[in-house]
Amino acid sequence: MKYPIGIQDFEKIIEGGYVYVDKTDFIYDLAHDGNIYFLNRPRRFGKSLLVSTLQYYFEGKRELFRGLAIDRLETEWKKYPVMKISFSTGEYSQDGILKERLEGLLDQWEGLYGKGAEKSSISERFFEVIKAAKDKTGMPVVVLVDEYDKPLLDTLELDKVVKGEDGHEMQLGEKNRHILKSLYSVFKDADPYLKMVFITGVTKFGQITVFSGFNQPQDIGFLPKYEAICGITETELYNVFKERIAQLAPEWDTDADGVKAMLKKNYDGYHFTNRMTDIYNPFSLLNTLSSGELKDYWFKSGNPEYLIRLLAKTKVNVQELVGKYYSEPEFVEYKADAEKPLPMLYQSGYLTFKEFKKLSQRYKLDFPNDEVSRGFLSLIASNYLKPTYASPTSTMGGVVDALAEGDTAEVRNILTAFFASIPKQVSLSR
Repeated sequence: MKYPIGIQDFEKIIEGGYVYVDKTDFIYDLAHDGNIYFLNRPRRFGKSLLVSTLQYYFEGKRELFRGLAIDRLETEWKKYPVMKISFSTGEYSQDGILKERLEGLLDQWEGLYGKGAEKSSISERFFEVIKAAKDKTGMPVVVLVDEYDKPLLDTLELDKVVKGEDGHEMQLGEKNRHILKSLYSVFKDADPYLKMVFITGVTKFGQITVFSGFNQPQDIGFLPKYEAICGITETELYNVFKERIAQLAPEWDTDADGVKAMLKKNYDGYHFTNRMTDIYNPFSLLNTLSSGELKDYWFKSGNPEYLIRLLAKTKVNVQELVGKYYSEPEFVEYKADAEKPLPMLYQSGYLTFKEFKKLSQRYKLDFPNDEVSRGFLSLIASNYLKPTYASPTSTMGGVVDALAEGDTAEVRNILTAFFASIPKQVSLSR
């Protein structure tokens, strides 16, 4: 079995013979149910692959979908002009990068479909090329936006003053927001020429206001129907990877149930609706199945700089946030700042809800699994503890070795040094 580690292109996965957990029934529903969608999920949770799958579907490449669920569901395979905007790559903490990226895409699309009336602004050019694509092909346009919020997250809590489009000084984050708002505002007037708009990101749009220029997208991130559109469910894990689980059992000195328990403990536990369906982290799960080693793949794949900057400024004891109940707006809507980091911790995947109280409509937030709780401790330690403090991994390894040798005095010494290194304003207690 070939595992698509780091591969986010649907065509490459199918033609390369990599394992693919079939999500195409969701693609069919999206194509036939609505018009403008928004989906937020943590990083490395399959958003880019989902966008890629939508792209090939709307381009009418039926041969890629043979044998998948949508091959049985779809009776008409039409070809639409697709405009894909991906912000997943690029460093938008530098002035001018966002505008340069968008202008490059507009040049590309204008080369394919032609230019409308001569316009200078990004929004005007975007509208004209959408209209030109519809006029040239006779089909409405599909716009796919992947990681829409990265130009904003790259500048979150980043104090960088630049010149705006009007020549006045402003924060780079505000400048990026104005550019994106202008871009997305086109969707309202361009509606007659659009088939679908699909937008993904880590953060929910509630307080960012980049979408305020047009009708709000349908937010499917919290709908039970689409809770498993990204990630891997337990049923999918046991059905698709049954043979691999059996192979790992003797390697891990256990049986199949033991392997399942270890995978669940380390990578399961995400919940995205009040139906509380368990979702496994696909990045860590696939890496473990491929390598045969239980490691913290998701956490080690990179810590979001915006979250580190936010936590560095926070005045609250983050650990006191977990294990408590909250109403949906308290953690779903984007309101993260140095005083209220909860929404960002939830949307970044460091917290999820573990219980839902139907009567009060409240959710209990906690770490999803062992990988995330270990990673969060490491994140806190690296940013809050004294520079001389040993890494959490080294410290915990020392404790394990000392316990194995029965050296309780050494355990006491290690833990004493650990707690002594924590500043008074920070607590790691649960």
